Amino acid sequence: MVTRRVALVTGAGRGLGRAHALALAAAGVRVVVNDLGTDLDGRGGDDAPAQQVVAEIESGGGTAAADTTDVASLAGGAAAVAVALDAFGRVDVVVNNAGFAGGGGGVADPVDADLDAELDGLFAVHFKATVGTMGAAFPLMRAQRYGRIVNTVSEVALDPRFVGGLGYSAAKAAVWSATLHAAAETAGTGITVNAISPGARTRMSAPALDAGFRDGASDALDLAPEHVARVVAYLASEAAGDITGKVVHVAGEAVREYTTRRTRQSELVTRLERAR
Repeated sequence: MVTRRVALVTGAGRGLGRAHALALAAAGVRVVVNDLGTDLDGRGGDDAPAQQVVAEIESGGGTAAADTTDVASLAGGAAAVAVALDAFGRVDVVVNNAGFAGGGGGVADPVDADLDAELDGLFAVHFKATVGTMGAAFPLMRAQRYGRIVNTVSEVALDPRFVGGLGYSAAKAAVWSATLHAAAETAGTGITVNAISPGARTRMSAPALDAGFRDGASDALDLAPEHVARVVAYLASEAAGDITGKVVHVAGEAVREYTTRRTRQSELVTRLERAR
């Protein structure tokens, strides 16, 4: 008998999360659509976005359940996994997509209280939620010898060409590191842990994208979330069982892998060695 996989997608009511949920459902996966329905700054709440995505999936012949758990804590992440387990009896895939953009000021003029508040919120929804869902899902996935985790990072974390707000960059860098750590921790267990760095036009990213293009020209680029979602669906599939500990950037039709390595073959190393 073919196992019908179950996926939890956080922040799945709009934008990238919605695209991920629809792509997984199209592949025959049962989906828990987690979304608080917040504003862009993470405030407020509305259960309509999650319900609407569930309706889309069901109208296409798929199976889905709505969830409005606040995942912005270790306990919240674990609670969302519990919802998936209660709804469908198993958890095979977790896509950590929930989040909001923020700054946190700069290093040159930090404000302690403002930075604390910004970091608390950003680390809760990005880092703690990711660690919370992974921590709750891992025992279930180990028992069934199968699991796929896809976290969401950003180029602003470790690429000097795309430095963003201090708090957001730091939170995404933490998720990047947690992805590598979790992949090493689960090696050989049937669980894979990867991260996606998305380049997609959504309500959250449109202002930043437009700021980098004259006269809002980014609107003309094909940065549809569906391009990213297709890669996420593949990383969540059985065919991707040999892919773990990877960070993949997807923007439109372009797919790139982010790698970090230490090397002696650089101008800086040559200069420092000569200076010793």
